[in-house]
Amino acid sequence: MPILAVARLWFEGNAFSPLPTGLAQFAAREWTRGRAALAAARDTATELAGVQDVLAQQPQWRAELLRSAAANPGGPIEHAVFEAWCDEVMADLAALQADAVYLSLHGAAITDQCATADLEIVKRVRLLLPETPLAASFDLHGNLPPAIVAHLDFATGYRTYPHVDMRETAARAVARLLRIAAGAPAGHGFVLPLGLRLPSFNMRSEVAPMAPLLAQARALEQTSAAALDITLFGGFPYADTPDTGASVMAWAAGEDEARAACESIAMRWRACAHEFEPQLVDAAAGLRQAGALLAAQAADRPRPIAVTDPADNPLSGGAADTPGLLRALLAARAETGSPIAACAPGAIVFAYFFDPDLVARAREAGPGATLAVRLGARLDKRFGAAIETRAQVLLLTEGRFRNSGPMEHGSTVTLGATALFDIGGVRVIVTSSVGAANDPGFFTLHGIDPAHVRLLCVKAKNHFRAAFLPLMDAIIDVDCAGPAAADLAALERRGPQ
Repeated sequence: MPILAVARLWFEGNAFSPLPTGLAQFAAREWTRGRAALAAARDTATELAGVQDVLAQQPQWRAELLRSAAANPGGPIEHAVFEAWCDEVMADLAALQADAVYLSLHGAAITDQCATADLEIVKRVRLLLPETPLAASFDLHGNLPPAIVAHLDFATGYRTYPHVDMRETAARAVARLLRIAAGAPAGHGFVLPLGLRLPSFNMRSEVAPMAPLLAQARALEQTSAAALDITLFGGFPYADTPDTGASVMAWAAGEDEARAACESIAMRWRACAHEFEPQLVDAAAGLRQAGALLAAQAADRPRPIAVTDPADNPLSGGAADTPGLLRALLAARAETGSPIAACAPGAIVFAYFFDPDLVARAREAGPGATLAVRLGARLDKRFGAAIETRAQVLLLTEGRFRNSGPMEHGSTVTLGATALFDIGGVRVIVTSSVGAANDPGFFTLHGIDPAHVRLLCVKAKNHFRAAFLPLMDAIIDVDCAGPAAADLAALERRGPQ
């Protein structure tokens, strides 16, 4: 049987994050290998499930899953961990003699010594296997160096934000790869940087300004005899590397056709670049908006309001450590006569802080105990002083749940031990590791039905909307200080040069 080798390093690096990314961060999310691990992903909305989808239609192929690694976005990867991943994968590829290789990458990976980790991986595989068909998939927020396509036979990227098409993207890449391995022409790739570092706050794929650009790409694919695949990369500005920024990648029968497709979209994209600039209110103003909406709701038909803090969003490299939103929430809660103060105890939820020591203290004290706590500014004091208060332990969990929403549906999430506290009638979640509060399972784990709270304050960004937009009356993004804040100029550079 012909062999498809599959390797994965999915990571988005934030040069401003206070948390380095080492082996422990990969182990907490994904560090696996082997055909059994590949089979275990079959019913999930992930890239590895997409590989399985294609193999189900191509039973003559056998897949071998080499090292599959993913970590939540964070500070640069410790370079020794990156080199260990590369050494393992290259040794396996050298021994396997695969007939085709698929790489599941992100496009914005950085290490503390390398600003182009994804390019480095592709170059090493191509050097080792100069004639073997090689394809890759990337995140919509990849920072793609133009040189990367010279080492690939095909590549494609996510077309949705929130990213609910990981599985379909991998299937598209693998299906094309196997056709190339069977003798189909590989085509030519081209990457055109726009010269723009765009914030992703207004980059959701279902609305303008991104939706018309994506529609143009699909129309070009359908009407051009030469264009095979076109991907728009919004870029990830917090990686802060020389290649950081938006770009267009096209694969076509010839390089001229690929270049023309990129230029057509780039022209329109540059013209609407100003529409990607966010107009965020501060936390106090956002909570006043939320309070006004709560007050206007019919008493018999209340629906939750969400207030999100993108600057500390764990899927942008936040560390669930900044105190700004909770400080503003507690102030609003204490304001006599405000709609937020009028909410019943327990009707307001804050998610979350990463503090394993506090969770350990809560577990030792047990439910019902009241503790003196310091919340936030544990890892980084640049974004505000810690909140000192008293909190009652309500619930303790082991921190494991399965995603029920469309984002990575079916995947298991491990937060480590967690604790749910009450602070002045606000339920506050604290975890032992950093994860994303983008799935209802994050809340039901703690006995909270998101559809029945009044105010949900979350360290999150656009991915939160995939599962929660249907449940909320409104979602208000606020501007706080943090490692993924809208104002890049306010952040101190920490990543690789």
